[in-house]
Amino acid sequence: MSATELHGRSEPPPLPMAAPGGLGRALLGFTADLLATVAVMLVLSTVLMIGWMLWTAFIAAPGDLAGLAGRLRPDAQPQGATLVWMTLLSMAPAVLLIYFLRRRAGAGERAASRAALARASTWGWMLATGLAVLAFSLAIGWLGERLGTTPVPTNLAMVEAAFTDSPVFMLVFAIVLAPAYEELLFRRVLFGRLWQAGRPGLGMLLSGAVFALVHEVPGLSDNPWQAVLQLWLVYAAMGAAFAWVYRRTGTLWAAIGAHTINNALACALLLTGHG
Repeated sequence: MSATELHGRSEPPPLPMAAPGGLGRALLGFTADLLATVAVMLVLSTVLMIGWMLWTAFIAAPGDLAGLAGRLRPDAQPQGATLVWMTLLSMAPAVLLIYFLRRRAGAGERAASRAALARASTWGWMLATGLAVLAFSLAIGWLGERLGTTPVPTNLAMVEAAFTDSPVFMLVFAIVLAPAYEELLFRRVLFGRLWQAGRPGLGMLLSGAVFALVHEVPGLSDNPWQAVLQLWLVYAAMGAAFAWVYRRTGTLWAAIGAHTINNALACALLLTGHG
């Protein structure tokens, strides 16, 4: 035990990352991991959508199997909790597959992560990051209102409808499930590629940008460009902050915890009418 630990202080080193190649290889891995995840997610989404369409056509008239094809509605869209379930069942397996095939943590990394999680400072950084991210989001929102811009996130209607349909499931999804698989992809897999190559700053920038684009896809909302930029700024800052706390503490659990804290407080604000 070190003198620092004896006196109750901790200065956690970053998680050891051995660079296997140059920046070019890291960027190639970053891009390949991202595209592979998107491809698997699109395949799963398509399968789930077809299954949902067949199911809704079947329950409309369970005894009329002959007319099933005629009841299919290609223009129909799942709503509320159903849509959230489909999002979870398409993205989470895709992320887990890429993690286990491409960026699975070794025994040494897992041991270092557990050691980092045992430090009190890790929990302090986790809490501080979660609160700072929420404060930044609220500050940007307040500033946008002063400038006459009030962006509406593309997924807001889905989230509100899902909370109405199944509030318990949505709380579990928003506070537990989404932070876990999002941090596994954006921080462990994508940011980790560039951190491992010795370019953590670039990793924070790129993984934060991808995080923002995934959460607010251009052209899917009626927001003016100023509002879209505001949303991208908030999401990119969130992504960069979670990557920073991951590197600062040496454990992905710190990023997951900070994300969880942010989402939990955001849900509380939404449910009390202040979000």
